[in-house]
Amino acid sequence: MTHIAVIGSGISGVTTAYELSRAGYTVTVIDRNLYPAMDTSFANGGQLSASNAEGWNQPATVFKGIRWMLQPDAPFLVNPLPSWHKYSWMGEFLLAIRKYELNTITTTQMAIEARKRLFAIAQQENIQFDLQRRGILHIYYDRASFVQAEKANTLLKKGGLERYAVTPSELKQIETSLQGEYYGGFYTPSDATGDIHKFTRGLAKVCERKGVTFYHGQEVINLQLKEQVEIRTRPSQCNMAKSQDHHDLTVDAIVICGGVGSKKLAEMAGDRLNVYPVKGYSITVHLDDEDSVGSAPWTSLLDESAKIVTSRLGADRFRVAGTAEFNGENRDIRADRIAPLTRWVNRNFSINTSRVVPWAGLRPMMPDMMPRVRRGRHAKVYYNTGHGHLGWTLSAATAAQLLTLIEQDVQRKVSVL
Repeated sequence: MTHIAVIGSGISGVTTAYELSRAGYTVTVIDRNLYPAMDTSFANGGQLSASNAEGWNQPATVFKGIRWMLQPDAPFLVNPLPSWHKYSWMGEFLLAIRKYELNTITTTQMAIEARKRLFAIAQQENIQFDLQRRGILHIYYDRASFVQAEKANTLLKKGGLERYAVTPSELKQIETSLQGEYYGGFYTPSDATGDIHKFTRGLAKVCERKGVTFYHGQEVINLQLKEQVEIRTRPSQCNMAKSQDHHDLTVDAIVICGGVGSKKLAEMAGDRLNVYPVKGYSITVHLDDEDSVGSAPWTSLLDESAKIVTSRLGADRFRVAGTAEFNGENRDIRADRIAPLTRWVNRNFSINTSRVVPWAGLRPMMPDMMPRVRRGRHAKVYYNTGHGHLGWTLSAATAAQLLTLIEQDVQRKVSVL
């Protein structure tokens, strides 16, 4: 096994390509977009957040979701039109409630390892991505939500995370721009933020220097699984090339890192992967005047009541992200979903929001919130996908796990020979 194709050039695909190339494999990356990091890895919330490792699979999430369905501007939105994919996913989500505690602890441990690995890669390869290592502050407005958060904090600490409660006065000492009235919060000093798009594009350039080949603007239309893997592609919709002829590539193995497209790719490989596209929105507020630059927080925030996260991306950009929308592979940027993010900024900070760039992306969610890093049914197929809202947080760890899995298989074959 010497030549491996990675399908997908988002954060999970590019980190996978990087680890494989460092280990000596010949790597080809295939993506339907014209450049790396153009889907979910384009403008997410920016948090490298072990503190956000708590699973969604709990009764409280279900009850909140039902209540929010009646509010058009709520953080959670479900298109009620029937869909077997959507409702089968939700059924599996409910079944995974029993694994909530174990999955939260496991994800926390994975996030801590991922953070270490990502920082090491960035330093070794000199990748600049507006990294801020100022921690993440979770804020709560009432006692009930704070008490609920204490239960989650117990699990995060079991996973090895340093995270502690803070008083309202301590909140405003940690982040002086906060203006509201709060019950309390939790602070994770080891968490960080950064621009996922800058990092992924920077790491892709490093991969190219290491000999990785990128085939962009190509959509995978067929997989033939034999002694080797035969991949057939055609120009994607964003590829403006005059020739629409298909292309064939033969490799020794494939790694599927296709985000929300992983479900279809898995079906081509004879596997079932129940990834559902959960849409999230963000706005990037350009800080064009001195007052806005001085008023935007540097410490990353998570407002639990609004389900909104923030990241300061350098001196002149402020990223605000949130919401979960179950509406299939719909990539529309809806004004009524962007408006609550802008209102939240105006309500909480003295920031000029006259220049705001909206964005929406589809998170590849598994029903149990756990990424899939595993072998496929066929010996030549592997997966590193399904990271949901934690792709930026977890991918550096899952790429290393995937490499270990492949190396184990190679060693096993060598020992048999």
